[in-house]
Amino acid sequence: MRIYEPNQATLEALRGSNIELMVTILNNNLQALTDAAAATDWVQKNVQPYSADVKFKYIAVGNEVHPDAAEAQYLLPAIQNIQNAVTAANLQGQIKVSTAIDTTLLDPSFPPSDGAFSSAANSFITPIIAFLGNNGAPLLVNIYPYFAYIGDPANIKLEYALFTSPGVVVQDGSNGYQNIFDAILDTHYSALEKAGASNMAIVVSKSGWPSEGSDAATNGNAGTYYSNLINHVKTGTPKRPNGAIETDLFAMFDENLKDGAEIEKHFGIFSPNKQPKYQLTFG
Repeated sequence: MRIYEPNQATLEALRGSNIELMVTILNNNLQALTDAAAATDWVQKNVQPYSADVKFKYIAVGNEVHPDAAEAQYLLPAIQNIQNAVTAANLQGQIKVSTAIDTTLLDPSFPPSDGAFSSAANSFITPIIAFLGNNGAPLLVNIYPYFAYIGDPANIKLEYALFTSPGVVVQDGSNGYQNIFDAILDTHYSALEKAGASNMAIVVSKSGWPSEGSDAATNGNAGTYYSNLINHVKTGTPKRPNGAIETDLFAMFDENLKDGAEIEKHFGIFSPNKQPKYQLTFG
């Protein structure tokens, strides 16, 4: 489970549940956390009081920070300070500190074996990757085949985005890709290799499909995506075939009060009234 900021009621409800938790620190808090004392206070307030019976697994420091964003200069110091605070609390064996990126940091991004971080992103992300590697943390990546599809429908077929292609769509050397989720994930693994982090794991920190707001955003497509994603991540990718793909679905609930594009309100697997939108099995 992933929450986007610490919430006392949510953390209380998770006590004793054994549900693994990722807590996000929002981008507007990064500058403050460049102060080590503030980072220590954050961990002491939001993690330590619950750590005995809430199963914290990751702290995502920042979400989709871009190299040209004002917050970019604060990201690595904030990660370092939160890591130090976690270590001071003797929780480093339980909690890994990382950050969540989106797919815009890649260039080139096709084929997967050519994946690399762009020249604009390289100096920003490489020191972060080195720090994560030194602390045994994975990189968190938000992956949305929906946006890949609607951004290039002439070349990306709906079936390739929904895990319903009957055969290989993209052949990349010895690796064949039947879905774009695997292709995007392996492109990031290629980028990590070129950044000197060939052994680093990736956790998919967000993936989802909207049910309203565009021609491709239908209940049928969204239900198909979530169901197939749940089944698919039980195994690896062509590049990393061994082991499951740790993946968070976005989102638990539709956000009917959210600002922005209409699709942004409809990624939930539950409606705001807590009724399930799809018949999903997680076994």
